[in-house]
Amino acid sequence: MTVREQSQAIERLTLSPYAALSEESRGRRRPEQQDDLRTCYQRDRDRILHCKSFRRLKQKTQVFLSPEGDHYRTRLTHTLEVSQIARTIARSLRLNEDLTEAIALGHDLGHTPYGHAGERALNRLCPGGFTHYRQSLRVVDFLEKDGKGLNLSWEVRNGIITHTKGAWARTLEGCAVRYADQIAFLNHDIEDAVSAGVLNAAALPAGATRILGTTKSARITTMITDLVAHSQEGTMRFSPEVEDAYHILKDFMYSTVYVDKEAKREEKKVDKMIAELYERLCADPSLMPNFYMQIAYHEGIDRAVADYISGMSDEYATRLFEDLFVPKKWHVL
Repeated sequence: MTVREQSQAIERLTLSPYAALSEESRGRRRPEQQDDLRTCYQRDRDRILHCKSFRRLKQKTQVFLSPEGDHYRTRLTHTLEVSQIARTIARSLRLNEDLTEAIALGHDLGHTPYGHAGERALNRLCPGGFTHYRQSLRVVDFLEKDGKGLNLSWEVRNGIITHTKGAWARTLEGCAVRYADQIAFLNHDIEDAVSAGVLNAAALPAGATRILGTTKSARITTMITDLVAHSQEGTMRFSPEVEDAYHILKDFMYSTVYVDKEAKREEKKVDKMIAELYERLCADPSLMPNFYMQIAYHEGIDRAVADYISGMSDEYATRLFEDLFVPKKWHVL
């Protein structure tokens, strides 16, 4: 037996009947020979971890735009926290941890620069709209590796496209990532908001903190423990009490922190920056690398420009804007 076959045998013996076994994967869009060492989901995890889009997450906004401080979340640290929470859920329910990790690491690869502010800007500009979860699937299917894509397993791709809204994933592993995303962003956004001085922890709704806890660690532990305890017979859910407390806390954040004038005053600049970049690149596609000009030729300029901008880091988008629109100093020889 190969190492992979041994791993598959261990999956059969140890995982839940509701887990997604790697040997039962629906496969890839382009068939490939199996690896001797790694299962298909382990290979997917490794491909995502080593791809360019994953590395760019370190310079993409999570909530606060270009915060001055080393401890605020970026899109990369958010992704790692989602992965950790999702793996804890998967391990507790005896689900496939490799599949769970692959989905978690890939779920935000299509996110724009400047977080949801950039996403909203592109959504207004692009014909047909723009969402980061659809773009994440496009990244792994096509944009990575110069148009070849990562050729991931069907289960990983399904988990990526369903991680935010709409239909739930067809695997419990994908559902675990969706819950982990909700648990992670709510609790680390609270912590970052307190650190930024835009939220007093004492102002959090007492009805929610009484159930979930008064600290980040307590809330995350409560939500994971509750989810595991109430996920049975192939379903995944919070208890009604924790579900209600979660929504109270989420609604509070959307009515206070996410619309805070101090924290969000720069977002109007993001709208203008993205709009100016979009208009200029549509007018002159030759400003983009050749790969995106090829996309423009085959799929249209709007599609190519959306792909190019959404893949930028915050710093790259700012630097390109300055190159295109900010006059440079005249150097006299």
